[in-house]
Amino acid sequence: MTIEKGPSPRVLQVIGTLGMGGAETWLMEVLRLWAATGAARMDFLATSGQPGLFDDEARALGATIHYLRYGRRDLPRFVGGFRQILRRGRYEAIHDHQDYASGWHFLCGAGVLPPVRVTHVHNPAYQIRNNYGVTVTRRLTARAGRALVARFATHVTGASRQLIGEYGLDAPAFAHIPKAALYCGFEPTRFAGDRQAARAALLGEFCWPDDALVILYVGRIDQSPDPAHPRTHKNAGFAVDVAIAAGRREARVRMLLAGRPSPAVPLLQHRIAEAGLGGRILFAGVRRDIERLMTAADALLFPSRGEGLGMVAVEAQSAGLPVLASSAVPREAAVVPGLMRFLELEEGAERWAEVLLPALVQPRDVVQSNRRVAASRFAIAQSAGSLLRLYGSGELE
Repeated sequence: MTIEKGPSPRVLQVIGTLGMGGAETWLMEVLRLWAATGAARMDFLATSGQPGLFDDEARALGATIHYLRYGRRDLPRFVGGFRQILRRGRYEAIHDHQDYASGWHFLCGAGVLPPVRVTHVHNPAYQIRNNYGVTVTRRLTARAGRALVARFATHVTGASRQLIGEYGLDAPAFAHIPKAALYCGFEPTRFAGDRQAARAALLGEFCWPDDALVILYVGRIDQSPDPAHPRTHKNAGFAVDVAIAAGRREARVRMLLAGRPSPAVPLLQHRIAEAGLGGRILFAGVRRDIERLMTAADALLFPSRGEGLGMVAVEAQSAGLPVLASSAVPREAAVVPGLMRFLELEEGAERWAEVLLPALVQPRDVVQSNRRVAASRFAIAQSAGSLLRLYGSGELE
């Protein structure tokens, strides 16, 4: 597909809310880069109709944010407003990050859509099945949305190439649409800090001993501590069980869980106290210093039940941090040889602890690890470059 465009394309990003999600933080990284270089103009359509954490910064960087709620009751207003946004924006591309719903959005804009229309899938496929499979109506809506993607999208991209297949977008109905992984990028040099200083600050903050072996977990705390619960995603309950098993074997083990808390936290804290590990496994809530935590920690525990890609694992590798992940995490997340290992969740917490303990004392080469990530498609410069080619000429790697 070849599309002749000017040097600075205009693109509309369709999201729920401009908050702390992986796609949104990536788009903000791209926006910061393009605001400095003038390479492209990016606007946002927030289909929740609600403001988000990054709105003020996005506007300061030159983006326009349209708040237009998408839902069955809001459909007439959405259609009119959406078509007006497309007409006035004169965009070269629309990049929709809302999986099968993107097909419905494209239908709403039929006739005034830009020449480049991208459907991007981010979330684990099992979550989509849980979300859409609740009622017959929702299943039919998802099925129709998927068919509309085949009708209107000019490109299909995913947080990983594996995810595209898991969504069923490699089916014959999509054979005419170019497809590829389009990785969420970040600036790797943020994770190449002073390990000694970061470690001293972390241990001092939580009053842990100098010889502590720190396990880091990054992600929201699931609503239920039960790994089998249908809404369990990041698997914090299993992570705590692994830390308890490791802590019983090795007195120096400590664990920090950084992420949005949930009603499951008191239940997990009770589990920790019963194991006699109070003070050694702690919940830190939402943190804005993840780079420092990764620099200071000794290993990242990443036992998700599913991931679109798992950017936190790539960020950890850019800090030279060993990663122990579930086999549900796409292998595309392994960038630095020898730093990332995968295990089946069914192997259980004791086996995970057995594998994790040697990783906590594994030698680290932060400089080489960071360079490896910086040379990959996860680096923000390469990621943004891929977007520019897609929006400007329809080229998809």
